[in-house]
Amino acid sequence: MFPSVNTRDPDAVRRVCESAWNEILGRSDAGLLGRGFAWVLRSFAGENPEFEPLDTRYHDLEHTMQGTLCLAHLMVGWHRSGSLPGLDERAVRLGLFAILLHDTGYLKARGDRQGTGAKFTPIHVQRSADVAGRYLPVEGFSAEEIAGAQNMIRCTGVNADIRALSFQRAVDRRVGCALATADLLGQMAAPDYPERLDDLFLEFQEAASASPVGSNPGMAFVDAADLIRKTPAFWENHVCPRLEGEFEGVYRLLNSPWPDGPNPYFNRVEENIRRIRSSSATDVRVP
Repeated sequence: MFPSVNTRDPDAVRRVCESAWNEILGRSDAGLLGRGFAWVLRSFAGENPEFEPLDTRYHDLEHTMQGTLCLAHLMVGWHRSGSLPGLDERAVRLGLFAILLHDTGYLKARGDRQGTGAKFTPIHVQRSADVAGRYLPVEGFSAEEIAGAQNMIRCTGVNADIRALSFQRAVDRRVGCALATADLLGQMAAPDYPERLDDLFLEFQEAASASPVGSNPGMAFVDAADLIRKTPAFWENHVCPRLEGEFEGVYRLLNSPWPDGPNPYFNRVEENIRRIRSSSATDVRVP
């Protein structure tokens, strides 16, 4: 089983990512991941002159750390399983930077004091890809690599069609599947996921108010209780089919030990869904 890591401690998550890099590639990352983590932390804290501090209630720094930690575990499982195509330095580097940047699209531009970053919910994925396009050249990523990282970020869109995205290599496409998997499982497996759904609804509500037309998740729920009631169906009818199909079943690489050990992330999500279903059945808030 994977060791417990406090996702409120970015340094702890960074150390796991550095350890994963070392195990998969057999060498140190030479400080590259540390610089990526530091840039995200500064930007989310409002210490980047380009952005206001991150002010979304649900898609916060810990949310990014949850997904990043899950992707690091998934990549280690991928490596240990011997699954093909095998991971190489480019795939690991693009994947970890893409997950770190995948929700930077919630950041408001410096001077934007209207509402929170939740207003960007319908367009945050493309905004995140745009942020990656501006930041990654600083770290020496080539134009082709940046395009790959941007497509990995696009894989996290709620209705993204991964098959329609243009990846240069099969391994990069599969990393995109892994990133999308980690984004979902990282948050849904969190111990406080049921309690955080109120905050998610408030983000959706603000997004719906800011953009009342078009595709907007906030328009699908009457209130927070409605979102909570519909979460088990979201898991069973939307997430699970995508994990198995479009995301190529890469979640199984989290089985520990491989191949028949338990899947700690999947099992924790299932427990959260049971809690939500039990709470909804009795019309009592999740304790």
